[in-house]
Amino acid sequence: MSEFDYDLLVLGAGPGGYTAAFRAADLGQRVALIERYATLGGVCLNVGCIPSKALLHTARVIEEASALEQHGVSFGEPFIDIDKLRGFKDKVVGKLTTGLAGMARQRKVEIIQGSGSFAGPHEVVVETDGGQQQLTFKNAIIAVGSQSLELGSMPWGDPRLMDSTDALELEEIPDRLLVIGGGIIGLEMAGIYRALGSEVTVVELTPGLMPGTDPDLVKPLQRRIKKQYQAIHLGTRVTQVDVADDSLVAHFDGKHSGKEKFDRILVAVGRTPNGGKINAHAAGVEVTSRGFIPTDNQMRTNVPHIFAIGDVVGQPMLAHKATHEGKVAAEVCAGEKSAFDARVIPSVAFTDPEIAWVGVTETEAREEGLKYGIGKFPLAANGRAIGIDRTEGFTKLLFDQQTNRIIGAGITGPNAGDLIAECALAIEMGAEAGDLSLTIHPHPTLSESIAMAAEVFEGTVTDLYIPN
Repeated sequence: MSEFDYDLLVLGAGPGGYTAAFRAADLGQRVALIERYATLGGVCLNVGCIPSKALLHTARVIEEASALEQHGVSFGEPFIDIDKLRGFKDKVVGKLTTGLAGMARQRKVEIIQGSGSFAGPHEVVVETDGGQQQLTFKNAIIAVGSQSLELGSMPWGDPRLMDSTDALELEEIPDRLLVIGGGIIGLEMAGIYRALGSEVTVVELTPGLMPGTDPDLVKPLQRRIKKQYQAIHLGTRVTQVDVADDSLVAHFDGKHSGKEKFDRILVAVGRTPNGGKINAHAAGVEVTSRGFIPTDNQMRTNVPHIFAIGDVVGQPMLAHKATHEGKVAAEVCAGEKSAFDARVIPSVAFTDPEIAWVGVTETEAREEGLKYGIGKFPLAANGRAIGIDRTEGFTKLLFDQQTNRIIGAGITGPNAGDLIAECALAIEMGAEAGDLSLTIHPHPTLSESIAMAAEVFEGTVTDLYIPN
């Protein structure tokens, strides 16, 4: 018998944590998985990615049904049964979390509900409802994720002030909603509440929506929501929020100033890692002042038998990055030769239209002085996009001018999050423009825009007229 309770202890059961635990169990390890939620899946499955996408589906159907009026089909105003909608969202979450619990049982992964923190290099203390539990481990993987960043000047005791978790509870559909933060989370939630009937205002501190994204990718979205929302205030901050009986009063400063009343306010200004909340120093694990845990390409921390994955190791804070890192860490713990060496990691904003990008952005290419060329194909020339009356987007591919290899891509339009996977694979495989343009894509589909963007770069496109 081992001198330790477990071969591997995983702290956190989000997408990275449960993937690591399951992979390690499949490789013959005795695994314990510690999770503070009552169900597996972490923030992503319980109060993040999955419930938000379930509600975004509902919002999308509402918007599409409304748009059909211009085609001669009218359904009338939607009736929102908020309790039933909340039940649908919870049912989606329940299906996935129940499935995870079943897979954990099949693999004999021991699930321990509680909050874990280190008590030494090989020991974790778990605070449970029944008290404390001390566990020892040979190896450990830290997968404790991140949490919503709070603005300290806000009246957080008032239930009308929400973070993204609160907003997903759907307690009510406010008449007037202010979203502080024009990033991905803020704009996704704004789209949900707008479709359900709220009058939405978005305020963003930086000069543009979705900071860090190529501005041209965001423009079609901004043009669309500018017509739908009450207001979009860029270059503006909320300096304070006053509590009134009938409202929350937000004070603005910057390009837009003054004060306005809202029924609810959503704060979505980013996320902060939880590395500082697990007493990592007791195990000798280095944690930065911002709460991140540095690792090498095998996901090892400065303590060789302790690994870290997911949001807590740094940007991008994305579930699909965490799952790949989790597999690597689990395999290394089991003695296999494995490393995290992804060339690119795709990002998606599930807004309407969707925005997705992967690899080098055009902004980065300019700043780094790269010699690159662009192939850009508008959805206004795509038969499928015209057929569904959604022509406001485009596909943009970046190529190395010397090798013609694809180095980056950005897509704005319907199903951009699905389409970007082909571009990610192309970059990973070192594909050239000809590899994309000569691959026969089905017609009529949105995916054709990828091949045609490559044709634009090559100068062989026939679906557009580009003067010499």
